[in-house]
Amino acid sequence: MTTSNSSKSRTGKVSLPPPLEVRRLPVALESDHSKVVTRPFLPDAARIQRLFRRIERLDDNEVEEVLAAVLKDYGHRHKNLERIFEENWRTGCHNAGWGTDSTESRRLLAGAYLTMEYAVESAAVFNPSIVPHPDQSSAAAGEQRFLMSLRATGEGHLSSVVFRTGTLTADHRMILDPAPQHVRRTRIDPNREYLKTVFHNKLSEMGVTGPIVQDVISRLGETFAIDELLAAVTDANRHRGNHAGEKSDLETIEWLARSNYQIKLDDDADISELVIFPMGEADAHGIEDLRLVQFVEDDGTICYYGTYSSYNGVHTLPTLFSTTDFHHLGFASLNGACSINKGMALFPRRINGHYVMCARIDGENLYIMYSDYVHFWETAERIQLPRSPWEMYQMGNCGSPIETPHGWLLLTHGVGPVRTYSISAILLDLENPRKAIGRLRQPLVVTSGDEREGYVPNVVYTCGAMIHGDELIIPYALADKSVRINAVKLEPLIERLLSNRMTP
Repeated sequence: MTTSNSSKSRTGKVSLPPPLEVRRLPVALESDHSKVVTRPFLPDAARIQRLFRRIERLDDNEVEEVLAAVLKDYGHRHKNLERIFEENWRTGCHNAGWGTDSTESRRLLAGAYLTMEYAVESAAVFNPSIVPHPDQSSAAAGEQRFLMSLRATGEGHLSSVVFRTGTLTADHRMILDPAPQHVRRTRIDPNREYLKTVFHNKLSEMGVTGPIVQDVISRLGETFAIDELLAAVTDANRHRGNHAGEKSDLETIEWLARSNYQIKLDDDADISELVIFPMGEADAHGIEDLRLVQFVEDDGTICYYGTYSSYNGVHTLPTLFSTTDFHHLGFASLNGACSINKGMALFPRRINGHYVMCARIDGENLYIMYSDYVHFWETAERIQLPRSPWEMYQMGNCGSPIETPHGWLLLTHGVGPVRTYSISAILLDLENPRKAIGRLRQPLVVTSGDEREGYVPNVVYTCGAMIHGDELIIPYALADKSVRINAVKLEPLIERLLSNRMTP
């Protein structure tokens, strides 16, 4: 592709228009060390047994005294702390082969020793994405409620997702709601179900097609729960006599099932209390760079999708969640030959009956993908490659495209010299988003001055923006440590994009 309206000065150099006016909102989001969730703190079986024996030797008064002190110190920091202690005690008993005959106080105290606090934002908050809030009932005329996701990192650089809410006012201010007093680490719903056809297809894509796979699949109904799958695995293994080389296939079957799940936030909780924490092997080392989108179906129904990268310490697995209310969320791996690499961003509606995704499947260029199924992506077409000095190393999307009357507005990021990131934009054709029709010749957001400094220097990055009134609201991360908000008038931005039209 080439630009169609480059102008040159008398010296022969390309002349650039003045930068677009970008307004910095007086809002800053920094890490909050007081946001803590509980995690199981489970050693090996022998050590759990030794711990339980020590607790058994305590007299009843000492047990009550120590437990009361723990609940006094930590009860106000967590909802349902006693329930958490009970759950962790039961897990400890299961892992250690320990009997469950004990008084309530001793159970709770033992569970307290098997519990730890984790500060989800102790290192940083960054890489935000923003969408309209699912509940606009409290918004006045000209206002819009919003929901913002943030990548939060704590001890060990373990990434999770946290949320903030607020209001965009009629006079172009952003008002954040007060931070929640508690945050809640959700749990996997044990009653989740799977579709056999989808599950089997994913195993085939992964090359897991041995005879024992067929044996397991044949024992399942068209829908099945994880307990039914585990029973089928056990039966197939017993039936085949544990043939050599089949252990790996069985382990992959179980791993895939545990990577697809549902979670539930308590009904009385605010969305801002939700923490999406690593749940299994696929995301054991973090949930990275969530891109939210408010998706409108052809019949007008609305749901929210989030695409992100699950990281297990070695590999990334593109993952998607869906929800209508952010209290019940379903998670599933993204499948297909083109469900690879990072940065998959779903368009906010179907185009000509198809789901459409923007991605960077080769780690370097922008691609558009079409599919009839939101979880499967088989083919991709390259639409943009790095061309400007500030993006020549690689480029990618900065969240889901935004629909305007003139085209799909897609924010992009580019990586230039010294691994310096910039945020820019391109415009895609409404009916055929594989066609790029305009681009900026200068980035919208760049690093400068002391804002270069942070956990990852020289980086500005966003995972999603939204339109409010006549402005584009762009939350973005500075140096992977904190978040700022910029606003740019939409009309001048579109004019600038259209003035730099692109031709094949």
